Amino acid sequence: MGTSPESVAVVAVPFPAQGHLNQLLHLSMQLASRGLEVHYAAPAPHVRQARARVHGWDDKALLSVQFHDLGISAYVSPPPDPTAGFSFPSHLMPLWEVYTAEARAPLSALLGKLSTSHRRVVVLYDLLSSFAAEEAARLPNGESFGFHCTAVSYMVGKLDAAHRLLRENGLHYLPVHACVTKEFVDYVYSRAAVEQASASAAGILANSSGALEGDFIDAAAEALAAGGKKLFAVGPFNPVLIDAGASKQGQRRHECLDWLDEQPAASVLYVSFGSMSSLRKEQVVELAAALRGSKQRFIWVSRDADRGDVFTDSAESESRHAKLLAEFSRQTEGTGLVITGWAPQLEILAHGATAAFMSHCGWNSTMESMSHGKPVLAWPMHSDQPWDAELVCKYLKAGMLVRPWEKHGEVVPATTIQEVIEKMMVSEEGCAVRQRAKVLGDAVRSSMAVGGSSRQDLERFVAHITRFDQMA
Repeated sequence: MGTSPESVAVVAVPFPAQGHLNQLLHLSMQLASRGLEVHYAAPAPHVRQARARVHGWDDKALLSVQFHDLGISAYVSPPPDPTAGFSFPSHLMPLWEVYTAEARAPLSALLGKLSTSHRRVVVLYDLLSSFAAEEAARLPNGESFGFHCTAVSYMVGKLDAAHRLLRENGLHYLPVHACVTKEFVDYVYSRAAVEQASASAAGILANSSGALEGDFIDAAAEALAAGGKKLFAVGPFNPVLIDAGASKQGQRRHECLDWLDEQPAASVLYVSFGSMSSLRKEQVVELAAALRGSKQRFIWVSRDADRGDVFTDSAESESRHAKLLAEFSRQTEGTGLVITGWAPQLEILAHGATAAFMSHCGWNSTMESMSHGKPVLAWPMHSDQPWDAELVCKYLKAGMLVRPWEKHGEVVPATTIQEVIEKMMVSEEGCAVRQRAKVLGDAVRSSMAVGGSSRQDLERFVAHITRFDQMA
């Protein structure tokens, strides 16, 4: 589209945490593949992080997006506290405070520059990067859409905890303040000012699909329409990989995929708790005992939560369980694989040998799992994750709960974990759950095909932001 006066610039402003960076980069590349000029703006380490960890796309896709550094001051980047009784990543607060205080000015400069050379500037902002909506509102030709990186059903619960859809499906809405620290709640509502900024947004883009949350999407769309706002459910943002067994030309293939190639179909349990949660040593010991005792094949990604700057030397955190994991790897050689670095989650979930996913139930991981038809062994840690676990296990019936949220302060014993693993992997009940997940995966893929709900919403969104009528 170039920089002609008729052109539209899309500016994606993620929040600096992996699940947020990742989702908005996937969406950016989806939009760029449709001919839009797309800019992605974040602090330099987080631009680097998003680019380094993206997978599921060919190398050309990254070249289709223009990246910008939102320069902010130096911040403390401590390791996570593995002894904390609550797994919320409080060690990231110094980064988030500096980001919210200082990223606005460089973003304002970028938007101002684009505004003079484009017919319209469309800002896609993570709800926690709400200052971006305020900056978009200052432009004579700007508009913004909030990027909703949690389940749409969670939004419905927030709007009305006693909503009919929750009551009829036996779902219990747990407000976010019950699952995060008071410090974070204060930050969200005072410094980040999430609620106030949404008033100026034209609507919301959601990483969800009608195949998973159709009734909730309709309910949320109706509620937003009453306030003059639009909802576009265009997920999954992540690419759905059809053949993870084939290596892409020019791309290095992770060794775990070679290992998966050698395993029987639907025989491997993938275990990963995301980039923002760390397990206590006592819990690592119990999980190791459960995996060993179950005698099931597995890939276990055992790494601490990200630091604020993931490129900070992290040898200390990587070696925390080194002795235990080395011994465990010897005991389970041939049956399992332990990864202590970054793992290609999309490729693992897409692989035919992978049967199920033990997960913290972050929405990004949940969508990736459902879109590849893999059921979840749910182990929620904080934030919206207890809701996601409830949605997957109770509503979608495509998962089993490892640990209820009410016991989040406790160490889950090996016997409990092993029982759920065996139930999912070898029982008739588990077979039914796995089949249900496969059916959902097929439905999600259909929603992304021509005529599918997600494809239609994405086309509707592109048509809306490239329209030629006057700005509202």
